[in-house]
Parts: sequence; structure tokens; C-alpha cells
Amino acid sequence: MKRLGLWAISIAALAVAVPIATAGENEGRCTLATLNGQYLFNGTGTLFPPAFGVTSASTGTSAGFHIFNGDGTGTDFVAFSINGTIVVPSSSTPITYTLNPDCTGTYQVPSAGSAGLNFDIFVAIDGSALITIETDPGAGAIFWGPQPRVGFDR
Repeated sequence: MKRLGLWAISIAALAVAVPIATAGENEGRCTLATLNGQYLFNGTGTLFPPAFGVTSASTGTSAGFHIFNGDGTGTDFVAFSINGTIVVPSSSTPITYTLNPDCTGTYQVPSAGSAGLNFDIFVAIDGSALITIETDPGAGAIFWGPQPRVGFDR
């Protein structure tokens, strides 16, 4: 009986000492540093007036890459066309982003127009890819994804 009591105390001590994982505990551990490096993108979307100055439904197409610095800042290198006409030749512009622990966040191009361009982002937990969708009212359906990471700035 004495051994049984010691055994029970040992098991109880172990149970207290070993942390118990709860459901979802290891899910979503993104930080700003999760996005780090170069990410390629291209996309086509429908633009509705008055987005980008169009007067009727139009097709917008873009290609380029993001450089995320791992600290909420970065640079976009992008070319953009409307109905097949280049309206933004290949250029670079600063960007900012936020990233929540659940790997959702926001991405902004502050210098684009009066209010900039604003997107929601969804990021792979290891930072290997992301998807974006524009959230500006009346902008149309501009989305890009998946956008794979193709290099690191390390």
C-alpha cells in the first residue's frame, strides 16, 4: 500500500510539472518577421469606376515582386496595365504591413493615390507564401495569390 501511495504521488507530481497542450496552442505563430524576403506576384482583376480613373468596367493586370524586410516595411517592384495599356511602368515604391499571430494582416502601399492601396493578407505559417485581396471601396476585385517566397535577404 505504501508503494501505491508513492506511485500516485509521483504521477501527480509529473502531471503538475508537464504542461498540457491545449487545442490550437501551436496554431498561428506569425510575427512581422514571418514575412522576410522576396515574393513574386502577378494578377488580373476587374476594375470598376472610379478605380484607377476608369469610366467603365476594365481589366487590370500587374506583375512584380514584394520585398518584405521582416519589420513591417518593404518595397514593391511592380508594373500595372489597364485593358492592355501599361499605366504604371516597372517601378519601386515603399510598403508597410501588419501581421497578427493567426497569420492574417494588412498590407499598404501608402504612396498610391490619396488613400494609398490597402489589402488584407493571409500568410503561410512558415512565411513561404501569401495571398492578398484589395480592400479599398470601389476598387474592384484585385487579388494576388498564392505569392511564393523565392528568396531571402539574409
